[in-house]
Amino acid sequence: MNTELQAVVLQATGASAITSQQVIQTLWSGYGEIIRVGLSGAGPASAILKYIDIPTAAAHPRGWHSDRSHARKIRSYKVEMYWYRAWSQRCSEGCRVAACYGVSADGHADVMVLEDLDAAGFPVRKSELNKMEVESCLSWLANFHATFMGQPPQGLWQIGSYWHLATRPDELAAMSDLALKGAAARIDQLLNECPYQTLVHGDAKVANFCFSEEGCRVAAVDFQYVGGGCGMKDVAYLLGSCLAEEVCERWEEALLDHYFSELRRALSQQAKVAVDQDDLEAQWRALYPVAWTDFYRFLQGWAPTHKKINGYSERLAAGVLRHL
Repeated sequence: MNTELQAVVLQATGASAITSQQVIQTLWSGYGEIIRVGLSGAGPASAILKYIDIPTAAAHPRGWHSDRSHARKIRSYKVEMYWYRAWSQRCSEGCRVAACYGVSADGHADVMVLEDLDAAGFPVRKSELNKMEVESCLSWLANFHATFMGQPPQGLWQIGSYWHLATRPDELAAMSDLALKGAAARIDQLLNECPYQTLVHGDAKVANFCFSEEGCRVAAVDFQYVGGGCGMKDVAYLLGSCLAEEVCERWEEALLDHYFSELRRALSQQAKVAVDQDDLEAQWRALYPVAWTDFYRFLQGWAPTHKKINGYSERLAAGVLRHL
């Protein structure tokens, strides 16, 4: 860690010295690192640095690197820095996120200095979830969507989610399913024109949730693709990330019931905007298979052998195509 970065960390946290450094992971396609630092002096005992160092040559793990994808990634980090600087403080304990101690950008190497969620009581990471743990994540999403219901995504992606159709023309062109390819624009339109819009996390997979030891409380990380949208995009993507297809089918109704119960409760408590909750639920429930099919469309072009291309996805997509 160079002296300039050390100075940013010390100033942001109020610490007097950095006592340790541990690389937790490398960012996607080699665009930087996530580092845990130990601190001494006033302030927190540790912090997390999301350090973005734009490479001169990047290699996508699935071979999708291009000027377009490079520009999308750069934009995503700018969005995330703006999210932490201007939006994240609005999140309550119901949609817990890391506190932001500070951000620094010099046009090439950028850094976000964030709260260490492990130290804050969220030390567990999971790849598969039981029903209670899925419900914990759905409660987080419901509170998040309620918090930002009806708010324009200023400074964020106008349409959130990393698979948004307008940002993925190469993947669309690669699709072999011509029926789904032909319906892609209409599917996108249905999601974007729903009258109930909020902020979506945009990458709400299980890997981006940090769990308490008992699994009943969660916090979320990785806000590179936060932006406007229908909340079902997050819900569908979450369930697909942590449940096998037969479990998705078996638990679908109960999990959607839990999400909408939590959404209603959160909207009633916050009362920031007048929302017809019955109409919202009716419209969003109808868009759940549409949101699932939208991501399935992306996978068909991006990774046609992906394990999420399964019977459950195919059945939902077939139903959506029949109703268009």
